[in-house]
Amino acid sequence: MGLARNPNIRSGDSLEGMLSEYMGGKTAKNMMRSSPKSSTKLVTVLTCLQFCFAVYATFLLYYMSPSVDLRSKPDFTWATRIAQSWKHFIISSPHVVSHVVQLKQPISSPSDVCEYEKIDFEQKRSNDDVMIKLKNEFYRELREFQKKNLGGTETLSELMSMRSKWDLRGPNKPKITVILNHFKRKTLCSQLDSLHSQTLPFHNAWVVAFGSPNEESLKRIVDSYNDSRISFISSTYDFKYYGRFQMALQTEADLVYIVDDDMIPGKKMLQILAHVAGTDKYKNSVLGSIGRILPFRQKDFIFPSYRKFRSKEAGLYLPDPAYNITVDRIVQADFLSSSWFLSAELVKTLFIETPFTFMTGEDLHLSYQLQKYRNAGSFVLPVDPNDKETWGDSEHRLAYVSETTVIFKDTVQVRDDQWWKALSTGYITQWAAMNPQKIDALFYAHSVDEVTALAPLLEKFRSTVGKKAYIVVSGGSFCPCEDAAAALKWPKIVCTERRFKIMDLGVGALSGISNSEVPIVQAVYASMKGLIKIHNPSLVITVADADSNVIKALKMATEANTNSSNLVLLPRSSVAKVLWMADLRSTALPNWNRMTLSVNIITQNRANSLARLLKALSDSYYIGDQVPITFNMDSKVDEATIKLVNSFNWPHGPKTLRRRIIQGGLIRAVSESWYPSSDDDFGLLLEDDIEVSPYYYLWIKYALLAYHYDPQKSLPELSSISLYTPRLVEVVKERPKWNATEFFKHIHPNTPYLHQLPCSWGAVFFPKQWKEFYVYMNTRFTEDPKQNPVQIPKSRTNGWQASWKKFLIDMMYLRGYVSLYPNFPNQMSFSTNHMEPGAHIAAKNNVVKHNKEDFEVPLLKEDFKNLLPNGKMPPAAKLPSLNLFNQPVSLKGLKTAGAKLGSDVLKCSPAEIVSVHHDTGLPSHCAKF
Repeated sequence: MGLARNPNIRSGDSLEGMLSEYMGGKTAKNMMRSSPKSSTKLVTVLTCLQFCFAVYATFLLYYMSPSVDLRSKPDFTWATRIAQSWKHFIISSPHVVSHVVQLKQPISSPSDVCEYEKIDFEQKRSNDDVMIKLKNEFYRELREFQKKNLGGTETLSELMSMRSKWDLRGPNKPKITVILNHFKRKTLCSQLDSLHSQTLPFHNAWVVAFGSPNEESLKRIVDSYNDSRISFISSTYDFKYYGRFQMALQTEADLVYIVDDDMIPGKKMLQILAHVAGTDKYKNSVLGSIGRILPFRQKDFIFPSYRKFRSKEAGLYLPDPAYNITVDRIVQADFLSSSWFLSAELVKTLFIETPFTFMTGEDLHLSYQLQKYRNAGSFVLPVDPNDKETWGDSEHRLAYVSETTVIFKDTVQVRDDQWWKALSTGYITQWAAMNPQKIDALFYAHSVDEVTALAPLLEKFRSTVGKKAYIVVSGGSFCPCEDAAAALKWPKIVCTERRFKIMDLGVGALSGISNSEVPIVQAVYASMKGLIKIHNPSLVITVADADSNVIKALKMATEANTNSSNLVLLPRSSVAKVLWMADLRSTALPNWNRMTLSVNIITQNRANSLARLLKALSDSYYIGDQVPITFNMDSKVDEATIKLVNSFNWPHGPKTLRRRIIQGGLIRAVSESWYPSSDDDFGLLLEDDIEVSPYYYLWIKYALLAYHYDPQKSLPELSSISLYTPRLVEVVKERPKWNATEFFKHIHPNTPYLHQLPCSWGAVFFPKQWKEFYVYMNTRFTEDPKQNPVQIPKSRTNGWQASWKKFLIDMMYLRGYVSLYPNFPNQMSFSTNHMEPGAHIAAKNNVVKHNKEDFEVPLLKEDFKNLLPNGKMPPAAKLPSLNLFNQPVSLKGLKTAGAKLGSDVLKCSPAEIVSVHHDTGLPSHCAKF
């Protein structure tokens, strides 16, 4: 606005002229000669000046008040109208005003500046009947799944009848900030008109134009509305698609509605969105009008492009009139497009991780981050097809037609890479939700060295028929996928193809360089939690010496899985020793961490023997498991033994010392050395003259998982696992020599076998049967063996005195229980007996002579896996079984012999054996077998 003066006007006819003449020194006479009209005019002008100054000062004081929000654009239209109405009172000559100030006429209405863009096109419809059928079948499957798993999917009327936090007709109305992002389209006026006519008023609206060539015209449009709630925000720098979400971080409103420039919301849209966002079911969600279902896996196990033509697996566009797909019930989508309605608090989640790219994909990144860190869903709202005011896009149907959306090939590739990156780092898409996976092992490596350490076991899993395993690497600067692939000798294409094999978490993307452990814990936990939920691995395997923060994150992630994945921390030296893990049945693997084995040592006065046993135990492989150890000392224990036990360091679990006050003897020392605390507590009983192989624990764990913890192939008759392979038939008077390798060569020379004889020279006893044994022994114990009612035909055990083993043999014979024995060349075993003098060996009252060569066997010093039939434990059904006298008898035959003897604590028929309460060991009833 400028000032200009016409030269033809007399100086006295203007305010400027009057003042100059007065100040120019005219005489009083001349002044007195001035007409009364001039004097009156001067007074009038001065009065008007005083009035204008007063008005100006009032405005100035008002807008300096702290109660006024200066961020809102002040509305001076009322002042302009008053000035225009009063101008003829202030200056009497109308022709003067037109020459004094050349005012630019104010914009009176948006119609002066608005431009409207009309999109004329014929609605595209697919004529591919096959694809129409496939897409609609896919949509029906999706809806049925969500109906069952989301607690129902509501229609629009059902949604509006739900209780909401926001009272849209009362005082508790939500404040909503609407953000309109504009670049070139001429739709701003239509959007603002729609906002002004909403049934629920908006709190404020921000029109943002980043790098837009239409910045000036957009600003003029905003100004024309003269609405203090509407602000215009621009920048010459183009902040792309994320800029509007960055602006949303600044709002003080309750809710945010971010709208693309091709969306003209119906008049009821804010009311509908706010109501749904206030319900308990959808308050932790982002809502919108358009969504997409990401691709499903193809039969070749590869995921197609989300833009693949004529592919059912490429996913869905919702709604999609091209295939007659409409949304009449709320649908959970993998991500939303074109508009997003969510709480202001949820917007922050978008920026937890650095986006894959800032050039595109903010829609997917928002839904991915919300689910990953807030467990929030993305939902497409239903519409009333007969009421356009309920539509999220009431005018521009372009956004509803996937086939008319132009997108460049390079952009498709970027977005394909982005959604695959999200899925492979834990994003639970609708495919993952509808198709729960089940794999055997998910490996995690935080460095390339860890990849190398885990490689043998990973390859064993992947090469075993029927097994499935993937590896996850940290990515970033810690362990890039390409380096991990090179360490595994895999082609680099595994890092880019859309197939599950190796997954890069990109941990560095969370925070970049950081000296805090929090970003690592957060990144590993959040991603692994999703991956574990998608793939349901029985085992999550990493090295035991991994970063402690990584282990914390993995523990939290596995514990969060309701399907009970087990975290396995393997020492690097043990990885090659547990390749048999991949040979376990998939039904047994989930029980990997279930059992606890406690080592129970019976000792008294053989300190040197005890030292040898402790060294052997310390040198064994425990594959990272916790193994408690207990020392049971009789009352006559010597000083050397006590000192040795006290000084012994056991890094694999707690150490417990127990000492008797009154001498109990061997029968009590052994039988009372251990009692199970649960059905998963197994007891290894060792006298101090025993020595064990470094592989003894691996044998026990492998056997328990193969024959006890496989719910489909378990052996209920199995009551113990022996570490020792006998060379004699112990219960026959002649005690003939016996060689299991020779005996079973027609089956396999090294097959493990089942034997009705329990082992006292290194064996693991099962908790249920041990409780049963306690009750049985308490019932049948007598000082005089002849008074024992159980007399097994032709067994020399009938005359044994003060032997705990005699009572266990009786119980196993009567009830058909067996023990598992190893069988390797030269009778190599996992334990050996050094036959040192004690309660039985070389005892004065023992007339039996013991030849050391008949009892001392070599210990296994190498991995036993390759010695087994076909390199693994045979199926339970193929294990040969022997009776007490080393004769082949079926498991049913063993039970028949025990029932026929009829000497158990309950009187049963020849077709029945005693059944017990396994929690107490007490006999219950007779049961047929």
